[in-house]
Amino acid sequence: MKIDSLESLHELVTATVLGPGFRRATFAGVPRGNAPAVWVRVVVRPVELRGERHLQFSYFDAKKDTTRNFSPSETTDPLTEVLAVGFSGIHITTDAEELDLRTTKKGKVLVGRREVNNATAALEPHNRVKDVPLPEGKADRLLEVMGIATADGRVRPTMRAKFTQINEFLKQLRHALDAAELRELGRPVEILDCGCGSSYLTLAAHHYLNNVLAIPSHVLGVDVNEEVIRKSIDRSERIAANGLSFACGRIGGIEVKPDIVLALHACDTATDDAIAQAVRGEAKLLLSVPCCHHALNRELRAEGPAEVLRPLLRHGILRERTADLVTDAFRALALRIVGYRTDVVEFVSTEHTARNLMIRAIRGAPPGDAGHVAEYREMKRFWGVTPYIETALGEPFLSMVS
Repeated sequence: MKIDSLESLHELVTATVLGPGFRRATFAGVPRGNAPAVWVRVVVRPVELRGERHLQFSYFDAKKDTTRNFSPSETTDPLTEVLAVGFSGIHITTDAEELDLRTTKKGKVLVGRREVNNATAALEPHNRVKDVPLPEGKADRLLEVMGIATADGRVRPTMRAKFTQINEFLKQLRHALDAAELRELGRPVEILDCGCGSSYLTLAAHHYLNNVLAIPSHVLGVDVNEEVIRKSIDRSERIAANGLSFACGRIGGIEVKPDIVLALHACDTATDDAIAQAVRGEAKLLLSVPCCHHALNRELRAEGPAEVLRPLLRHGILRERTADLVTDAFRALALRIVGYRTDVVEFVSTEHTARNLMIRAIRGAPPGDAGHVAEYREMKRFWGVTPYIETALGEPFLSMVS
């Protein structure tokens, strides 16, 4: 099917977008109109605002996207503006059909139609709730006590990054629970948080497991800082949390057998001590977000096999970042050697925290894998270093890699 003029094309698009049953329209492709091509793509969809149907226009340029909502009486002008760009490809979906409109270089408009059998979809609310463990806009006593949200669930602007960080961490925890088969233990899940600090994530993990997922859990937070431990205890009392406790002490100084070990932003070699605590206690799951890598940074030299990396190691900032990556690579590999299925993931955008790499390890792999041991030895030979993780794990690990 063809349309004989741009005027007819505009009439068809306008009637479809403003008519009943409209669901979505995407404008993209090479601009063929006379108006300046400010955007590379525009998406239009209906939304419900305060009980009334609106059209939401999302404008995408090379760097960002901008969203604006228009009431029924305001939609003609923005739609005309988009049509004036002359995007060569327009795709429209309604309850009854899909329209595919293509404008050729010679100005011909080709129309494709396909019937759909979807039932009429309800309008999406403008502020739809995302799939997050602790959603915004819902009153939550814990978020209120931690100062992250108001009593009615509104996230405080200055705490937005912390709110996002908590939810991304809880997503990782939720996923790992299934992978580590921790939902059906027949008893409370035992969790140890090493270097709990201000305990935002400690409190959030306890709250999410017990009160949201209904998984009985006991959580112990440990930190050497007496002041943060006092504040954490005060917060736990204000929310009347059962099965949540805190202790002042160094990582590894409390002998427990947890199912889950958390080490979130434990500084420098404290992360290695937390890993060793998990291994000694035969924890089923370890979630660690390392911080402040200093130990290996002092050892790296552009000597031996690593001499080829002298251009990288001569610059302080590049040397520091290299040491960070090498340290975490040693840690992840050591965990594989002692019997953990291990990967390193980005658990939250750097927009919210610079320390955003998570070592995620699940117990259950065969220990002493020859391939992993060979990789570990070769890494040590290349860099000419002895990572602190060896000291933390001690003789049982050394006997595997020596």
